[in-house]
Amino acid sequence: MLNAGGSGDTICAVATPVGEGGIGIIRISGPETLSIASRFIRIRSGIPLCTIESHRLHLADILRADVSLTEASLRFQTPIDEALVVYMKAPRSYTAEDVLEIHAHGSQTVLAMISESCLQAGCRLATPGEFTKRAFLNGRLDLSQAEGVLATIKATSEQSVAIAQRHLRGDLKQAVDQLRSRLLAMLAHLEAGIDFVEEDIEFVGRDELKKVLRETADVVDAALNSSRTGRVLREGARVVIVGRPNVGKSSLLNRLLGDSRAIVTDTPGTTRDLIEETVHFDGATLSLVDTAGLRETTDAIEREGIRRTEEAVRDADLLIIVIDATDLAQAAPTFDIPMFDRGNVVVALNKIDLLTPSQIADLSDHFSLPDGGAPLPISTVTGEGLKALREVIKDRVGLRSLEPSQSVTITNIRHQEILLRCREYLAKALDSIESGTHPECVAVDLRGAADTLGEITGVITSDEVLHRIFSQFCIGK
Repeated sequence: MLNAGGSGDTICAVATPVGEGGIGIIRISGPETLSIASRFIRIRSGIPLCTIESHRLHLADILRADVSLTEASLRFQTPIDEALVVYMKAPRSYTAEDVLEIHAHGSQTVLAMISESCLQAGCRLATPGEFTKRAFLNGRLDLSQAEGVLATIKATSEQSVAIAQRHLRGDLKQAVDQLRSRLLAMLAHLEAGIDFVEEDIEFVGRDELKKVLRETADVVDAALNSSRTGRVLREGARVVIVGRPNVGKSSLLNRLLGDSRAIVTDTPGTTRDLIEETVHFDGATLSLVDTAGLRETTDAIEREGIRRTEEAVRDADLLIIVIDATDLAQAAPTFDIPMFDRGNVVVALNKIDLLTPSQIADLSDHFSLPDGGAPLPISTVTGEGLKALREVIKDRVGLRSLEPSQSVTITNIRHQEILLRCREYLAKALDSIESGTHPECVAVDLRGAADTLGEITGVITSDEVLHRIFSQFCIGK
């Protein structure tokens, strides 16, 4: 079910965010758009609203709705506001229905009064995401494109906008449709062979079927492999800076942010709580977290800070362990801390500005990491080595794995779950072919793989899934 009132209703909503602004937009969509709007909109040029040309802006007065008045008598009313009005005739609109937008001044009071006129004139208030849901149900967008709309609205970085726009333009739909069409073609041949088994006619060869399934599985695997980068683009990567007191963790945070966010002193234990800030790296959003220095302490507040550090480490996508390069003796105990046994780790040897060039050159010879990698010599005072550290961060959180030409990157958890199920069906189908199982069993798994792909674009879906997706939208979208 689309909504409580049905798809035949004419709906309205404020389409701009809450808050004071220069412009506020009220959107109306549905079969009675023009007749309802004519009850409270007066075009300044004097032409009847029902005759205005589609996709052109018209200056208008917005009035209080009075269903007892004719359009001609509206001129005697006092306007709520003057606005620009644009009518978009179906199907050349966002919802593929008749749509009218009122571009008024952005006062919340003005927008509330205009919305009340819409409701009094016969509109129903739209539910969250109902405009986009109608676009999907009317064939204007497929489900992956509708989710691309939501991803664009929620994008927090340049790269996440780029990926969302690719989905909105239909790149994901095209890729999914190609895979699904190929599977359905194989399924048709396989089922035809089952129907004519007594005539001993083979419509698709075993080797050809295996080839198509393996190629499809490879494409699905590549899409799933992109999901880690997709998650970083969707949510941002969490980079946690850890180490013992007074090694330069807060200074490193300030350097990476380009701002003096954390307090820096020579006194150990200055940072007692987590300090988290957002920074943009190559168009992606990273959350940088400065933590309390790790040491034995009897101070209750400092112990709580260390406990929070341990929690931050468990949630980190990347750990930057900062070591004092002038005192490597403290490095070994650092790696004995259990929280560093696993995870994506980069080691930064700070304070190389206090060393001679020969001492800096010897650092790698006297220092080895548990994973066999090399530490990065840096100075938060001079900035030396920080460019290299930024490049390593990009590599470790997966930003380089996203090539600008790549058209499909999975950023949506729903899509990831669907592809995992599709991969299982493909694996079972391949196993059945290898083991010589009856073709009907292969056909069942082949159909399952094709149907799961159809869930991405909405060819196969349920009301429950639609409700879950569109309830995430704001009311005016």
